[in-house]
Amino acid sequence: MTDMAIQAAPQGASASATGPVARFLKATELDTRMLGMLGALVVIWIGFHLLSGGLFLTPRNLWNLSVQSASIAVMSTGMVLVIVTRNIDLSVGSLLGFIGMIVGVTQAQYLPELLGFGHPMIWVLALVVGIVVGAIVGGLQGYIIAFLGVPAFIVTLGGLLVWRGAAWWVTSGRTVAPMDPTFRLIGGGPEGAIGATWSWILGIILCLAIIAMLVSGRKQRRKFNFPLRPLWAEGFLGFVGCGLVLGAVAIANSYPWPRGIVRRYAEANNIAIPDGGLFIAHGIAIPVLVAIGVGIVMTFIATRTRFGRYVFAIGGNQEAAELAGINTRWVIMKIFILMGILTAIASAISTARLNAATNAQGTLDELLVIAAAVIGGTSLGGGVGTIAGAMIGAVLMQSLATGMILLGVDTPLQNIVVGLVLVVAVWLDTIYRKRVA
Repeated sequence: MTDMAIQAAPQGASASATGPVARFLKATELDTRMLGMLGALVVIWIGFHLLSGGLFLTPRNLWNLSVQSASIAVMSTGMVLVIVTRNIDLSVGSLLGFIGMIVGVTQAQYLPELLGFGHPMIWVLALVVGIVVGAIVGGLQGYIIAFLGVPAFIVTLGGLLVWRGAAWWVTSGRTVAPMDPTFRLIGGGPEGAIGATWSWILGIILCLAIIAMLVSGRKQRRKFNFPLRPLWAEGFLGFVGCGLVLGAVAIANSYPWPRGIVRRYAEANNIAIPDGGLFIAHGIAIPVLVAIGVGIVMTFIATRTRFGRYVFAIGGNQEAAELAGINTRWVIMKIFILMGILTAIASAISTARLNAATNAQGTLDELLVIAAAVIGGTSLGGGVGTIAGAMIGAVLMQSLATGMILLGVDTPLQNIVVGLVLVVAVWLDTIYRKRVA
């Protein structure tokens, strides 16, 4: 009895030590996997900041990091749905390059001949053409996978080769440039941002939206007699959410335009430059806004629509989904159509940022997109995944690339690190699923 009492004491002490943490997580309903990923992201940022001599956590680098992450984040939202249904899409990088070349040729060669140079509809029509091409290619691959029964790995691996070759074939290897001036705004840059004032306005709107979501969610829970979060937990979530939004806006507004661009802007608008210089903030970049908008829409699709419920049902058990009356083939085909559309949007961001369509565009992006989805908590076993997690995973992957560039790491070693991170992420996912089971 004495021995049992001695052994029980440490266990009780341990339980009491972890009790507050467990109660906090239960009250706030925070996803522990998401918290772990955010913790890893913070560690990576601090590590690179120290190793780079204070160059990483600067407004300039963080602003550029957000812009560089946008195209991968957009595609990762679609890859979540693909992987949730136990499929894979290895063709997104090549498809991005192919669509970019189509969009570039359309707006640089064909449309100017029809509408005239500088026509305001050129970039709109070129973007529509890109989205249509993405939907058609995605639908073609989805049809072969869903209705002809060819494994997604084989179909999209073939697509990886086909669309990369097709991108070269469109212009026989030539780079297409420059892009339409309005179209270039989609890629960011000093003019491809909304400025300080509109950034603060958008930040306040997002904070109000966060508070409204918390209030609406609490009303819905009370209406259907679901358990309510404590008021302090609701307040904590609102405070943290608004703090992150306003902090991001403050960082974006801390990054000024380059001096040369400021000087030309002042001369063009007859603005006198003071002795200390003229500070014009970038604000939030347009590609970041596009990525956030896509994330919100995809989250709504995945969690609030019948299509989203079908996707996760198929990933959980496809045979049971079919017996329940779900047209699984058509749902899978629609997922790949959606993936093609998202790839077209990402291609527009990438092409606009480069101000050119090149044959190398999108090379190895499929690795980054899949890694972002998996690191973000999407299980390769199917049935589990979040849009927000995938987008954070995209930022994490781009953080690794940016940090290694600041440290002067060679490209081959960068690819090695990314590959190892993907393997470790899948390994951790395997361990997590075993523990849950």
